[in-house]
Amino acid sequence: MQTITVGGQGSTAVNFCNTGSLSILAGTCAIESRDTTLKTAETLKSVCEKLGIGLVYKGSFDKANRTSITGARGTGMDEGLKILEEVRNTFDVPVVTDVHESQQAEAVGQVVDMLQIPAFLARQTDLLIACAKTGKAVNIKKAQFMAPADMAQSAKKVTDSGNNQVLLTERGTTFGYNNLVVDMRGLVQMAETGFPVLMDATHAVMQPSTHGTASGGRREFIAPLARAALAIGVSGLFLETHPNPASAISDKETQIPLNLMPELLAELKALDDFCKGQQRLQLPSAA
Repeated sequence: MQTITVGGQGSTAVNFCNTGSLSILAGTCAIESRDTTLKTAETLKSVCEKLGIGLVYKGSFDKANRTSITGARGTGMDEGLKILEEVRNTFDVPVVTDVHESQQAEAVGQVVDMLQIPAFLARQTDLLIACAKTGKAVNIKKAQFMAPADMAQSAKKVTDSGNNQVLLTERGTTFGYNNLVVDMRGLVQMAETGFPVLMDATHAVMQPSTHGTASGGRREFIAPLARAALAIGVSGLFLETHPNPASAISDKETQIPLNLMPELLAELKALDDFCKGQQRLQLPSAA
C-alpha cells in the first residue's frame, strides 16, 4: 500500500496511506478573499494540530465549471496563488488547488504542494501529463460519469509521465438528473490500484443545477458519508468548509460551517483510529 507524502519542503509533511492515520484536504470551495481564507486556514490548522490530523489546505482560485455564466468564480490564478502561498508560509501547511488547463500547471506547481484534477477533467490526457511533470503530488477526482476501476487509467497517465505521487478521490456518481449517489464499493476498487484514496464527502452530497443557475445539496448527509468511508478504510477525507456558508460564492449548501469543524473532526478522527486498529477480515471472491 503506497504512502504519498505531501509537503515537507517549506511546509509540514503530510502522509496519505489507506492504512495510515487520518489526513484531510480541507478549506473553502472558492478562494473568495484573503481574510476568509486566512481565517479558515488558521482554524483548521489549530484543530488538526490538536487532534493529530494531517492537513493540506485546499482552495480553488477559479471555479471554472459553474452552472451559470453569471456564477462567481473566485480571485483568479495570480491573486489566488498569492493567497495560497501566504497560507503555506503563515501556517506551515501544504496547499492544494485545482488546475483546469495544461498551461496553468507549471506556474501552479511552483507554489502549491499538490495539484488537483477536477472531476469533469479526470480523463484529460494533456492536463494529467502537464500536472505530472511538475513533480508535485496529483490528486485526481473521479468523474461523475466514470467507473471506479477506470481511474487506474487516469492514474497511469500520471505515472507513465514519471510521477508516482498519485491520489484518487471519490466524489459521487451521476444518479439520474440533478443527483449524485456514492457507491461505497468504489472506494475498495480504487484502493486496489495501491494509491491512497480520499472521500470527498462534501461534493458527494451536491445536487447539480437543482436551482437552475446554481447547484444545491444535502449538507446533513456529509457526516454519514464521511463515517462510512472511514469505516471502509481510506487515507483521508476532502471537506469544504466556510465561516458562513450562506454567504459563500459557491456551494453554499454543501460547505460545513467552520464553527462545527472541531466537533466533526474530533468524531471522525476517533472513528478512523478505532477502525484502523481493528483486524479486517477479507472475504474471498465468489468468482
